[in-house]
Amino acid sequence: MGESGTELILASKWDIPFVVFGVVRVAFANLPLWVKAIVFGLVVALAGWTGITWLRERRRAARPGTGDRTG
Repeated sequence: MGESGTELILASKWDIPFVVFGVVRVAFANLPLWVKAIVFGLVVALAGWTGITWLRERRRAARPGTGDRTG
C-alpha cells in the first residue's frame, strides 16, 4: 500500500483526563494524608472561587446598563 508520509495517532477525548488522573495518583501516592487533604482543599477552594467569579461576571454582563461602554 502507498504511504502518505504522515504518522497520525488518533486519540479519544478521554486520553488526556486519563493521563492526568494517572499522574496525580502516582504523584500523591506516597504523601501523608494531611498533605493530600490540604492540596484537595486548596483545589476545591480555587474551583469554588473560579465558579463564583465566573457567575458574578455572567450575571453582571446580563444586566442592562451595567456593561462596559466605549465611546
